[in-house]
Amino acid sequence: MVNEKLVDEISARIKELMARTPAADIERNMRVTLSSLFARLDLVTREEFDVQSAVLARTREKLTALEARLAELEKTAKPH
Repeated sequence: MVNEKLVDEISARIKELMARTPAADIERNMRVTLSSLFARLDLVTREEFDVQSAVLARTREKLTALEARLAELEKTAKPH
């Protein structure tokens, strides 16, 4: 049977070693670099995009309804 305490201790030591490797520094530096790049690109989140898409869809529906209403009003306002 595997000693869980021993497995946990080994796992903790491996995590500790990995945190001190150059790979961990490279990962942190890449995250900072990418975050900076994305901030300069002025990107929006998926949630913000979805909200704006829904607003645009509602606006298009209203515009279509108003155009139809205007066409009807123009028909009735024209002298025959």
